[in-house]
Amino acid sequence: MSTHKILINGEWVESSSGKTFDSLNPATEKPLGIFQKGNREDVKSATDSAEDAFEKWSNYPAPKRGEILFKAYQLLKENKQRLGELVTKEMGKVLPEGLGDVQEAIDITAYMAAEGRRLFGHTTPSELPDKFCMTVRRPVGVVGLISPWNFPVAIPSWKILPALICGNTVVFKPASDTPLCAIEFVKIFEQAGLPDGVVNLVTGSGSDVGDEIVTNSKIRMVSFTGSREVGLEITKKAGLKKVGLELGGKNGIIIMDDADLELALDGVIWGGFGTTGQRCTAASRVIVHEKVKEKFLEMFVERTEKLNLGDGLNKGTDIGPLINDEAREKVEKYTQIGIDEGAKLLHGGRKIGGKGFFYQPTIFDDVTPGMRIAQEEIFGPTVSVIEVKNLSEAIEVMNSVKYGLSSSIYTKDVNKAFKAVEKIEAGLTYVNASTIGSEVHLPFGGVKDTGNGTREGGIHGVEEFSEVKTVYIDYSGKLQKAQIDDK
Repeated sequence: MSTHKILINGEWVESSSGKTFDSLNPATEKPLGIFQKGNREDVKSATDSAEDAFEKWSNYPAPKRGEILFKAYQLLKENKQRLGELVTKEMGKVLPEGLGDVQEAIDITAYMAAEGRRLFGHTTPSELPDKFCMTVRRPVGVVGLISPWNFPVAIPSWKILPALICGNTVVFKPASDTPLCAIEFVKIFEQAGLPDGVVNLVTGSGSDVGDEIVTNSKIRMVSFTGSREVGLEITKKAGLKKVGLELGGKNGIIIMDDADLELALDGVIWGGFGTTGQRCTAASRVIVHEKVKEKFLEMFVERTEKLNLGDGLNKGTDIGPLINDEAREKVEKYTQIGIDEGAKLLHGGRKIGGKGFFYQPTIFDDVTPGMRIAQEEIFGPTVSVIEVKNLSEAIEVMNSVKYGLSSSIYTKDVNKAFKAVEKIEAGLTYVNASTIGSEVHLPFGGVKDTGNGTREGGIHGVEEFSEVKTVYIDYSGKLQKAQIDDK
């Protein structure tokens, strides 16, 4: 079994802690490698390296930075199959999803490489004569990136690529459940010719590595994707540095009485059980009109019974394992909570014996909006079905949670669709499609407790990882005072 190191100033080194940990394949429980248990001293070294590399990297013309990212794009395409299989081995999602995870990184790399020839500011007239006004983008400095395990290549790419094209340098902490994916991803940038120290990678715990990233005064910005609770702690500790947070969701799919039920069923299965429900965009609530509820439930249970659980590398597998035993125990706990609250268990609700952290796809009926299983993020293959009488009630139920990330409505009525788009409190709303994330050229993020208003993806990713400087050029040859009338 290979022992992997951390990356500081272009060198792969052992942690100063002298400690290591294993990463397991969640389908087989076999270790994939030995990894460094980094500590605060490692983060300080990585931060110093990033600080030293910042001046050189930020002075690269942005189109030249884009050329290096374009080489990384080509390498990612060449390595897609290998990396996709690694995602499946280390995270557990089925292979088509593992390949999709890597494809998302390919797409965002291509997009951000092209941003090297844009990074637009804007010009505007001055209120004074003989005066020119414009804005330009400047890098933030050293940025700390903390990513989750559920999209172990895609989410790091949403953070690293815009950070780099804007001229920042990076200290990157991946999730401890998927360190190998992060290491192999970062190696792509080494091969593409990224200068030493521009990206530094430290594996280890959130309490040591993550906390040092958040509190280190040399790190000017932190971008975090993960739980609401950790996000709140980051907000308290980060001080005045720039902070970007994406903190999960309790997403819903509305199915109206005029919906195409087969199409809606496809969306519910994909939204609820894709990635074994381990997405911040997972559709854990189905809000269905009373006129079609019984018919839809019959279809839903019948389709779910046919889903195959297993190793995501095997053909015919529909649902892979949960990431670890702790996650499986959490799902099991919520199954019991649902039963205790009076919800009706229609399907699933049990762990699968043997190797691997498998759990049956679970469906609850007779769920009311205030139940914990309808309010709290379970992060597993559990779907709650809630009956409503009309669109107004459906939107009220949709908005009754503290999160607001992704949402969906299935209807053939354009008026209902636009009313949902207007009234649903969420960062994304899909019409006749499932609750998923964003295409890479569009913003991704949410409202309410889903985050702090930042958006990743597209030009919004550039905005997140850059500062705006306003520039005035006065060529009047005299002192002009804005807002003061000297006539």
